[in-house]
Amino acid sequence: MKKIILDCDPGHDDMLAIILALSSKELEVLGITTVAGNQTGEKTYINALRVLNLIGRTDVKVSRGFDKPILRDLVTAPQIHGVSGLDGANLPEPKGNATNKHAVDFIIETVMNSDEKIHLVPTGPLTNIAVSLLKEPKIKDKIEKIVLMGGAFHDSNFTPGAEFNIYVDPEAAKIVFESGIPIVMVGLDVTNRALLTFEDIDYIESLNGHVSRVIAPLLRFFGKANNEFFGFDGAPIHDALAVSYLIDPTILTLKHLHVDIETKGEFTRGQTVVDFYNVLKKEPNAYVALDLNLPKFKTLMIEAIKYFDEKWT
Repeated sequence: MKKIILDCDPGHDDMLAIILALSSKELEVLGITTVAGNQTGEKTYINALRVLNLIGRTDVKVSRGFDKPILRDLVTAPQIHGVSGLDGANLPEPKGNATNKHAVDFIIETVMNSDEKIHLVPTGPLTNIAVSLLKEPKIKDKIEKIVLMGGAFHDSNFTPGAEFNIYVDPEAAKIVFESGIPIVMVGLDVTNRALLTFEDIDYIESLNGHVSRVIAPLLRFFGKANNEFFGFDGAPIHDALAVSYLIDPTILTLKHLHVDIETKGEFTRGQTVVDFYNVLKKEPNAYVALDLNLPKFKTLMIEAIKYFDEKWT
């Protein structure tokens, strides 16, 4: 089993990332840390606890992290995720194993105390991860890999040049990408195609289980927002695709490339500048996802939802 810490900003697709990670026999989730991004820090933290209550995993440790980026004002995405960050259905009250530790301290202590190297899986802005690396550089040697959802080679979703997570805290992203830790960048080039279509969502609703009957309307809300803004035929499950790679690496096709983070551009803040042809002759610092096996990914997602439905029967 791979030991992971999931750092997220729930968010509909983060919700599915949590569900997928906790359903898998391949992964041991050591804890969940939250960060401001899709919504404010308070809301993303509460949403993580609500998701854990929904699936009956209130034993999982949860630590709240930063409420704003390192240097910039917080930007959120209510137009996509709603006022709560998880609009579309009523989730249970927040309940879980809150650690009362800041996410950065939880990450550092968990990594340093582990007998095995740990995978970090950030699916929101990279603030918590970057500050952890700055506060305790020794954790670098005990991190197997950072598998992150963020950035893109071609695509964008918040400005013409940038993906949302990297745009929110580009300075944090620059710290992470320049850390020397092995990175897998699961960006919009693949996550925009990791769609659960409206037909898929209808199927999930037809399961009518304890979890699926809540998940389906949440996904429908998310899918309609993505249809309105991007013309997608459903809900792109961005964050869960990063988790899926750790369960089954054959889901993604990767290429080892150099990625720089734009922090100063007037029009390109947060752009992940991918040197596909090695023009700059820099050492590759990230495995960039360029293609995915969509049927495999969909199967993992549907089975994860069924898994928690069955836990309640």
